[in-house]
Amino acid sequence: MPNLETDMTGDARPTRLRDALRKARIEAADRTAVVVDLRDAEVARLEILNEALDPLFSEIPDTVDLFDRGISRGDTPRLWIDVVAHVVMGRDKRIYRFVQDTRFGRIVLAESHEVKAIVDAVTDYVARRMIEREHALVTMPLPAEGAAAAAVAAPVVSTAAATSAPVAAATAVTAPNRKAWWVFAGGFVAGMAVLFGIALIAALRSM
Repeated sequence: MPNLETDMTGDARPTRLRDALRKARIEAADRTAVVVDLRDAEVARLEILNEALDPLFSEIPDTVDLFDRGISRGDTPRLWIDVVAHVVMGRDKRIYRFVQDTRFGRIVLAESHEVKAIVDAVTDYVARRMIEREHALVTMPLPAEGAAAAAVAAPVVSTAAATSAPVAAATAVTAPNRKAWWVFAGGFVAGMAVLFGIALIAALRSM
């Protein structure tokens, strides 16, 4: 029969160890912030937040490639959530600041000393980005739908072309007929004028 007390102790021990490690890191970060290097303190705090975000990112499907989480250790350490959003430490090196770069400039999405508050803000941000992705996929036409639309449009164009073809042919036939009639009428008038002139000259000579 399994020992319930042992199982409970085994389940609780990793949690207590994780909490103890987190507390030790915070204390080390505090000492580092005062004594050694402020940059190391920032990185240590960002690593704490990064570890707290592990459960959230473990739930994101592998097919979703919107996010690229990681810590950059430059002049200003940052915990990147994606290409436009990251977490950076405030001026006092103790406050977390979750920001997003937009076309109108950088905006602050959340700011807090508490890791949980930033985790909640990142969770909301991740959910919004995933919904935006779903909407983009729904509104984007699939290749099959585009082909079907083209197939439907093709008969309409063909019908319009077939309807306009007889009209164009009739116009093409009527135009030469009208031209021939005007040529005939002009020739007739010119002939009558010549005959009238000859008759007039003959009359004048007989006088």
